[in-house]
Amino acid sequence: MSERVSERMSASIRLLPDTLISQIAAGEVVERPASVLKELLENALDAGTRSISVTLLEGGVKLIRVTDDGGGIVPDELPLALARHATSKIATLADLERVATLGFRGEALASIASVARVSVTSRPSSSTRAAMIRGEGGPSSNVEPAAHSFGTTVEVADLYFNTPARRKFLRAEATEYAHCMDVFQRIAISHSDVAMSLRHNQRVVAHYARADLITRVSAVLGEDFTRSARTVDESIAGLRLHGTAGDPGQSRANRDAQFFFVNGRFVRDKLLAHAVRQAYADLTHGDRHPAFVLFLEIDPAGVDVNVHPAKTEVRFRDSRAVHQFVAKALGKALAMTAAQAPAAVAAPVSARGDSLPNIERRPFTIVQGQLGVAQPTAAYTAMIAALRDAPSPAVAHAAAPALASAAPTLQTAAAQLDQPLGYALAQLHGVYILAQNDAGLVLVDMHAAHERILYEQLKANLVAHKTTGQSLLIPVTFTADPLDVAAAEEHHAALAEIGFEIAPASPTAIVVRTVPPLLAKGDVAALARALLAEVREYGIGAVLNQRQDEMLATMACHGAVRANRSLTLAEMNALLREMEATERAGSCNHGRPTWYQLSLADLDKLFLRGR
Repeated sequence: MSERVSERMSASIRLLPDTLISQIAAGEVVERPASVLKELLENALDAGTRSISVTLLEGGVKLIRVTDDGGGIVPDELPLALARHATSKIATLADLERVATLGFRGEALASIASVARVSVTSRPSSSTRAAMIRGEGGPSSNVEPAAHSFGTTVEVADLYFNTPARRKFLRAEATEYAHCMDVFQRIAISHSDVAMSLRHNQRVVAHYARADLITRVSAVLGEDFTRSARTVDESIAGLRLHGTAGDPGQSRANRDAQFFFVNGRFVRDKLLAHAVRQAYADLTHGDRHPAFVLFLEIDPAGVDVNVHPAKTEVRFRDSRAVHQFVAKALGKALAMTAAQAPAAVAAPVSARGDSLPNIERRPFTIVQGQLGVAQPTAAYTAMIAALRDAPSPAVAHAAAPALASAAPTLQTAAAQLDQPLGYALAQLHGVYILAQNDAGLVLVDMHAAHERILYEQLKANLVAHKTTGQSLLIPVTFTADPLDVAAAEEHHAALAEIGFEIAPASPTAIVVRTVPPLLAKGDVAALARALLAEVREYGIGAVLNQRQDEMLATMACHGAVRANRSLTLAEMNALLREMEATERAGSCNHGRPTWYQLSLADLDKLFLRGR
């Protein structure tokens, strides 16, 4: 072994041949057929194309052909197209620091030509003739006449034909094709003004006409996504974030519908990913992932795109400012109220696993207030009967006295029909509220809805420093283990700052005398146990700072109305009005939907009416 090491150390230093240098570079740039397709598509876009046609054979391993109608390449410059470090996009370091094109290094085609059979055929718009150059495992200088319309066609055949070891690492045809399709769709989304078509194994699999962003996104990701998505468009001090963010209720099990572009370039950036997660932090359920198509526009001098061979990673000069801007801009869009955003459509699954048709959900802003406790009246009951379609004469006659004495109430309830959630009809199994609005039937999970309302109010109170406590009429005492008792004693003053008076009652018991007013009607013992568990696990400092939202979510969950609690009609309607005025009321703190709507057409379908 020592002899071999000695031989290696004594070997002379030598320059590598150009072909080997290109093949080493290809190992970084050309990972698989999808990498080749990405480079060719970006070159076409940089050339100002308005239409791109892609042809693949065997997942792109056998052939990748990209044809565009861009500016083209003059015959004399075709040899440079396959040369290493030759480009028309930058000339100086200043150009590199402000690069605005997708490509700029001038090594992609040379790297591809070193591991495949490549031909480039092009005709500039100013020329009457076309020319072609070929490269097979290396550069070529022979330019040939060719027939071609305006633009450029690049063909890459037999990828890794001269490096069989690399070819063995390629996956099955279906896998390589899926990666190519992923790249194609990213480019299609980011450049909706470019017509694009894709053919695989002689079959057209995608064709996108030039369109606006929403139409293109709908064509790629489906109408369900665009119907439920929120529009994002915020600008500040040289930064702009725009695009569309998926409704939290439409989150997915994977990240396959997450598209983030910086100056038109698709990126996978940890800083941006964290900002998105922060915006969706208390809106998505469990390990679900949101869907979004977002574009960040920034001065090219403020971002370095030359940090990764595949150019999918970037580095921001002021990363903190970018993070805060993205998180706040996206959070603002997700918190839009019903008056600010269009209705969103979701497609939940029923208990039987069947997809319910045309279910509508709407996003909703925060106001202070608590759940009403007024009792229903005879006038209110008669009012509901009167508002139903075509009441019988007998019912109308019987309800007349009550209606006459309750005209203002009736008018108020009639106006509620125009509200997104309408007015309450009944409670189902102590869990769901059934309500009626202009569109049809609304189903509300009362615990999930009240949990979101409390959470947003608690956050607002904490920001406004209004976290005062309300003394309980009868203090709540419960048994606890010694560690909880010790935590209550140690952090008594800190807990008082957020409205809790929790103290040891004995070595094995705790007494709660004061809680925030919004939580006074909840399960006080369960709330205190959960809060002390957070304090024990993370420390009081982390709970009040880094884990503040988690603490408030825990408080809201234990303070919300529980299942099997009977609500009056007045209480139900008060809850509906609070939902309509609360940000992000379409989902609870854990990401579960809070309400769905069945239209009259949906109900007619369920009962086969009109057939």
